[in-house]
Amino acid sequence: MEQNKAGAIDPQVLVDLVSIRMPFGKYKDRILCDLPEPYLAWFHRKGFPAGKIGALLGALYEIRLNGLGYLLKPIRKYPQ
Repeated sequence: MEQNKAGAIDPQVLVDLVSIRMPFGKYKDRILCDLPEPYLAWFHRKGFPAGKIGALLGALYEIRLNGLGYLLKPIRKYPQ
């Protein structure tokens, strides 16, 4: 998960998680934050794809794993 020097999560990552859609696979066109947890766990085991989408999926996995899903709710309510 991208963090700044103070250790805070990059806010753009959170915005991307509630606005970017999955570009491929079983859940194509679903907003990333709506992907089911077992799907994220599968990627974690098999390896996240390269590039931005993989970084976002990895960040979402960590958010869910650490019980931080509440961080996405206010952003989702007011998408940018």
